[in-house]
Amino acid sequence: MSIPLSQDKIKDLLGKRAAELVEPGMIVGLGTGTTAHHFILHLANRCKTGLSITAVPSSEQSLQLAQKHGIPLFPVDKITAIDLTIDGADEVDSARRMIKGGGGALLREKIVAYASHKVIIITDTSKVVEKLGHHPLPVEIVPFGHEITKRHIDALNLKSQWRTNTQGDLWISDNGNYILDISFPLMDNPEREEARLVQIPGVVETGFFLDFADEVLVGHPDGHIRSL
Repeated sequence: MSIPLSQDKIKDLLGKRAAELVEPGMIVGLGTGTTAHHFILHLANRCKTGLSITAVPSSEQSLQLAQKHGIPLFPVDKITAIDLTIDGADEVDSARRMIKGGGGALLREKIVAYASHKVIIITDTSKVVEKLGHHPLPVEIVPFGHEITKRHIDALNLKSQWRTNTQGDLWISDNGNYILDISFPLMDNPEREEARLVQIPGVVETGFFLDFADEVLVGHPDGHIRSL
């Protein structure tokens, strides 16, 4: 009997498979997170062996990683569209609805995904769920009146907690905003929950990605990858 692959090895296989989908001349959206990290490294290897592409990062973290490994970058405001974005997910259901933003880059990730002709999500089996809600939902909140915004959210009978850094200060996103992590019961209708949140003044964006993924590649401990 073969030994099951570690989660990190599964992510590496997914990153390699995703990098092989990138074609010469593409503008590529670079996701954020541990699985996207592997994709960026494999994409960099392809660039070093002659692949000619330009990339648009979805976070300062992905930008720095791409710069470090020599991936050509293009400012997001200089493009008209992105050919292909590869990103990870914190949760995904059978309808390819997702919760993303565990790394705090949900707003930029959504901007990049929305500008993309195709979005492929790479994830391992632990992130595939029957219903969304196992993972807290990140919501980006403007600093002005942030406690008022939190009270409006809590009034929806939701439990929320400010994300903090290692010093205990409020965590600040790449956009200068705060992140509120919301605990939901398992959801039958995430569309309804998103609609309730986005109407609250002070909410910039939610970590619901409900109609973005064109394909989800799921890595398994035995090494095989299936499409969802």
